[in-house]
Amino acid sequence: MRILGVASASAALALGVAGNALACSIKDFSAAATCDGNGKGIITVTDTDPSGKEALVTVFLEEKGADVRQVGTEQKLVGTKDGATVSFSEDWVPGAQYRVHIDVPSVEKVRNKDLPILTTKGPACTASESESPAPSASPKPSESAPADASSDTPEDATGPSEPETSAAPATPGDNQPSAAAGESNLAETGANSNTPMIAGIAGAFVLVGGGAVYFGMRRRGASKAS
Repeated sequence: MRILGVASASAALALGVAGNALACSIKDFSAAATCDGNGKGIITVTDTDPSGKEALVTVFLEEKGADVRQVGTEQKLVGTKDGATVSFSEDWVPGAQYRVHIDVPSVEKVRNKDLPILTTKGPACTASESESPAPSASPKPSESAPADASSDTPEDATGPSEPETSAAPATPGDNQPSAAAGESNLAETGANSNTPMIAGIAGAFVLVGGGAVYFGMRRRGASKAS
């Protein structure tokens, strides 16, 4: 009987130690401020309780020791030996403080417990380069260049340049009259016609005729006198 009692006591002690080793503790929980793959801030709570007790996790933003607002909604977390996690979306900034509340109803010593205040560190989360606006959204210089060139340099346009070059005035050194101008002046003055020659011949005929008439009249008068 004595041997049986010793064996029973040893078994109970071993079971007690094992039970204590598997018991849920507030030390099984931890919290951290991190960033997800899309550059958004999150508060992550991890539970490494191997007993698999269900816990209720709530996160609050703190300011001067008081709750400012609740982050998201209450979430359930069942711990594992390797660690189970839940995340709360929060665009946290460096130096912000958060209170993480843990409640395990089935374990008296982990009912309505708070983790140490979480103070965020490091730079805030930013969106990745792949999610940043594409540079092609802004107008390309090559697209606006033709419009600017056409508006700023009208001399390159084919329409206005032709009349300007065709109507260009003669240079000051070119004092020779054009063919049209020369022809019109000669037509007006008669310098390029045979009018002087005809007038000279007509005058000669007038003089010869006058002389003939004169001599004829003298001869007629002389014959009458004789």
